[in-house]
Amino acid sequence: MGQVARKAAVATLVVVGIVALVLALWKLRVLVSLFFLGLVIAAAMRPGIEWLHARRVPRSVGLAIHYVALAGVVALFLWLIVPRAVNQVGDALGTVPTSTSALDKATKNSTGIKHTILRAVQKRLDRLPAASSLAHASVSVTKTAFEVLIAIFFTFAVAAYWIFERDRARRVVLSLVSREQRKTVGDTWDLIDAKLGAFVRGQLLLIAFVATVLSLAFWAIGVPFWLLLGVFAGVVEIVPIIGPLVAGAVAIGVGLTASVGVAAGAGLAVLAVRLLEDYIVVPKVLGHAVGLSPLVVLVSVTAIGLLLGGIYVLLAVPIAAVLVTLVDVIVRDKDPADEEVPTLLFPAKDAEA
Repeated sequence: MGQVARKAAVATLVVVGIVALVLALWKLRVLVSLFFLGLVIAAAMRPGIEWLHARRVPRSVGLAIHYVALAGVVALFLWLIVPRAVNQVGDALGTVPTSTSALDKATKNSTGIKHTILRAVQKRLDRLPAASSLAHASVSVTKTAFEVLIAIFFTFAVAAYWIFERDRARRVVLSLVSREQRKTVGDTWDLIDAKLGAFVRGQLLLIAFVATVLSLAFWAIGVPFWLLLGVFAGVVEIVPIIGPLVAGAVAIGVGLTASVGVAAGAGLAVLAVRLLEDYIVVPKVLGHAVGLSPLVVLVSVTAIGLLLGGIYVLLAVPIAAVLVTLVDVIVRDKDPADEEVPTLLFPAKDAEA
């Protein structure tokens, strides 16, 4: 009886411990998500840093080069795109009303997107808080902005530290498993790392490709606000499956404000770019970086969105890639060394380094 009681007590403690761990992770899901995002970013940068390191560039300098390049791309985007986008927003709104009566008149006399925007502004103005509440609202906005900056800093700090600590962490993990399993665990680790890195680099390429091609296509067709729509279509590529559908619907809707022909041209342009992605860019250039079927991606995006919230959809594909790889190795008994290593932008030896 004593032995049975001890086993029952141990089982109870294990269950309680698992439940407590799950609850703790749920409470810390924002921190865990940011940490995981940092690991994904590090996986994307690591082949480039290792490529530079093989040419006698210190890893710290290689990391700095990547971060400076990222900052340069953001600055270039702000310099080239934002002023033109602001001008197009101004053209969309025309003369901005400066009084309530002028806003009411402009809303009644407008059509299309301009009417929608002005109507939304009118509703917002109707729900403005009292003057006493503005101070509290400004504090809340400032606090949220500060939290976003802290989250960005934390994510890129994790990515930087992981570049230097990854190999040490890998050795620690391998030391915890039996000698017979070390090669399998190590190969699984490397395969997941390669998939995550290839996914991020592939997404960045797709965003740039879609934004550039569709912006030029919309400009040639005569779609209003072509630059805004092209950049929007590129950015929403981050959201799998749903993003391209939203981009197509918005492009057609904006095209209808000009004519049915422009709307049809916008829809055909989005469809053509999508087919180009599916049959040429993704298979030939990206090489199915994470190896997930569209159905798995759709289920992953939906599940993550329902369980954690919309912002976590950005991590749906990386999470699914990790889980599918683990299932392949643990359940289906696949050898990770035999799996094709994604080599996007870098040769296989650099991706596996």
